[in-house]
Amino acid sequence: MIIVVGIGPGDSALRLAGTEKYIERADTVIGSTRQLAAFPQVPQAKKKVLPHLTELQDYLQANMTKQIVLLASGDPLLYGIGTWVSKHFPADQVKIIPGISSIQYLFHQLQLSMNDCYLTSSHGRQPDFDFLLRHEKVGMVTDRYLGPYEIAQEIRKRGQHRHIYVGEHLSYPDERISKYDEQTVENRDYGMNVVIITNA
Repeated sequence: MIIVVGIGPGDSALRLAGTEKYIERADTVIGSTRQLAAFPQVPQAKKKVLPHLTELQDYLQANMTKQIVLLASGDPLLYGIGTWVSKHFPADQVKIIPGISSIQYLFHQLQLSMNDCYLTSSHGRQPDFDFLLRHEKVGMVTDRYLGPYEIAQEIRKRGQHRHIYVGEHLSYPDERISKYDEQTVENRDYGMNVVIITNA
């Protein structure tokens, strides 16, 4: 059985009640180095650093009789690994435990309603900004190739004006939340971040 556990944006206080039991009962817990470090109570022998997806698929197929927990940052089904797992393995062999997404967390930190928001990601993809900017609110998980500065340039190209909220290292001690518009976004390296775009 593969159990995909959403562990929220980072702070352990934001994990949903009941997630710990799956991790405690697991034969193997798979995650990134950062994710695994969040569970010091799990014996090192039970931890496995997340490999490339082809290797992960082979490993999971070979160990379906075991209880395997796959850690997912945020919510597993919001641009997370839960979507990949559900496509590659039978539904009766998969259990997905939700978590609080980083986008959801940022909306709440800003006290902005999520109603009618369009959610997307720039991870490994080129978003259609003509389509995105028809929406009054967009929540986006970004990557190092298409982040806050690049988003601002796409808005400027279209002669539009937007508020751009950037949340970095959300729920961690070095959390940083900044508000910009398309003219003021800094051209710099951003930490692990999500972006919310709203009509000005």
